[in-house]
Amino acid sequence: MGLVACSKGKNAGEPVVDPDPTPTETITLNHPCMLHTAADFALVKTKVEANAQPWKAGYDVLTASAYANVNYAPNAVVKLVRGGGSKEEPDPDNYGNAYRDVAAAYQLALRWKITGDDSYAAKAVLILNTWASTCTSISGDSNKFLASGIYGYQFANAAEILRDYSGWAPADFTKFKTWMVNLWYPLALDFLERHNGACDSHYWANWDIANMNTVLAIGILADDKSKINYAIQYFKKGIGTGNIDHAVVYRHNVNGEDLGQCQESGRDQGHATLVISLFGSFCQMAYNVGVDLFAYENNKVLAMCEYVAKYNVNTAYSVPFVPYKNCDAASLTPEHTMVSTAERGTLRPSWELIYNHYRAKGVTAKYSQEFAEKVRPEGGGGNYGPNSGGFDQLGFGTLMYSK
Repeated sequence: MGLVACSKGKNAGEPVVDPDPTPTETITLNHPCMLHTAADFALVKTKVEANAQPWKAGYDVLTASAYANVNYAPNAVVKLVRGGGSKEEPDPDNYGNAYRDVAAAYQLALRWKITGDDSYAAKAVLILNTWASTCTSISGDSNKFLASGIYGYQFANAAEILRDYSGWAPADFTKFKTWMVNLWYPLALDFLERHNGACDSHYWANWDIANMNTVLAIGILADDKSKINYAIQYFKKGIGTGNIDHAVVYRHNVNGEDLGQCQESGRDQGHATLVISLFGSFCQMAYNVGVDLFAYENNKVLAMCEYVAKYNVNTAYSVPFVPYKNCDAASLTPEHTMVSTAERGTLRPSWELIYNHYRAKGVTAKYSQEFAEKVRPEGGGGNYGPNSGGFDQLGFGTLMYSK
């Protein structure tokens, strides 16, 4: 039997309002405070300068990247298209420009923080300024919401690292924040509220959690606690599949192992592992503003990570599965009756974040640890193929999350 029922989605064009501005969490903004903090950078800088492992191995992957090079040239577009060649948007896709450029901005920002060489920051800021001055719309069929989710939070994270770079003119930084708030945020919020007019579990978990990342990241960048609060509350009680209780469709106990079946595990493992990347980023950003979602409902995120990691890290491992269907199962999506073998073993640079967080708390993360060790040292955009999947996460966890 299916485990998720949901309400009918909101009508197309129905207005979406900003979330309730009343904070329900204690939020502290000590910038930078998205994926990385000042303390993180201080530790990494010290470790890299001492040639300490595994940080040095992670840094070597970064310095070898073509995207972390001061000769990189930005390729901003006026209209960002994902889901082109469709009735909604006849122009062709060009979203590769966004995922490559934001990967470069992030990687250059990391090099700046670690080396203190302003040439890296200057190039990263040039990339961000060029996009804020050029791109005026995000278009496509429903896939435009993947663009708003995945690239939105990544642009915000690159900017958060660079916000204290003295060479970024205050007027340009303000313009960039305004660009994020006016272009990226409304699309991400609209998706979470309305789901493109579909019922609430029509879209897979990665769509929801990606756009939750964008709302949270923009809230941090813009010092807007109402946006931060909205994203965190959506994690706990949102209508869609980004709600952790909807993303983990069943929690199994197998010989004492806590395994949370992922909503996408019956679909394919490429997307199941993407869900882990995106939940990891979301929880890390929330943690760095004072809200521990990693621990929520007795480490429910970890249970999901362990389920996905166990199935993907070693083909000798098996996981239990209960049937799952979404709200369109009767007409559009067949019920999932078994864990999917498609794309099993997909490697994504996301496991160091998960493993090191729980390790620091003294919480066992057996299979996440195995996966972290398998991928180590993690790279980022450009290290996992030239297509969008290789850029879905910012990566470099061995460098940035090792404790």
